[in-house]
Amino acid sequence: MKCEICKSKIQENFLKKPFGTYIKDAKGKKHIVCSECQKKFRTKEEILANL
Repeated sequence: MKCEICKSKIQENFLKKPFGTYIKDAKGKKHIVCSECQKKFRTKEEILANL
């Protein structure tokens, strides 16, 4: 999986779960975001503005 903001590869644990989070936009579509981008952009609105 790749982060939708910085396009870097997101690491996964042994159960294939990403070390990141999913953010839903207004239409209900899920976007995956890495932990580094979560640190840069603190709020959900900032993250969605950078997608």
